[in-house]
Amino acid sequence: MPEATPTLTIAELDSPADATAFRTLNEAWIERYFTLEDEDRAILGDPVGRIVEPGGAVFVARLDDEVIGCVGLMPVGERVYELVKMAVSPEHQGHGTGRKLIATALDRARALGSQRVALESASSLANAVHLYEAFGFRHLEHDEIAPSPYARADVHMVLDLV
Repeated sequence: MPEATPTLTIAELDSPADATAFRTLNEAWIERYFTLEDEDRAILGDPVGRIVEPGGAVFVARLDDEVIGCVGLMPVGERVYELVKMAVSPEHQGHGTGRKLIATALDRARALGSQRVALESASSLANAVHLYEAFGFRHLEHDEIAPSPYARADVHMVLDLV
């Protein structure tokens, strides 16, 4: 009998295990390329308090029962959200999981009445930057960039939803 094809699902963070997976996935990629910073620790240590309770959402991508990716949609201003803490485990990259996570987060932003979704990234993460560009995010001009809590953030992008 052939094995069943694993099923990818995207769902909201709804358990301590999901919160742990969100933290673990993000810490792994950040530590692989950069250094964990104070703002990382604050958000990853309390995704419900920092993202969900203020009116945002955290989504996890599961392949069957394993969480393989995640993204947060954090309110940062009046009808403005930030795409934060997107991570996909290395062995599952390149299969569309990141694209599905972003699409889900943007759908939620629209449902929440968001006018704009912002994000910060790093130019060394070229694949991620290209993915954001494919969704229509534009690079901010120098005079549009607000100070960042992240030393690694040298890419600042927005997507206007209205």
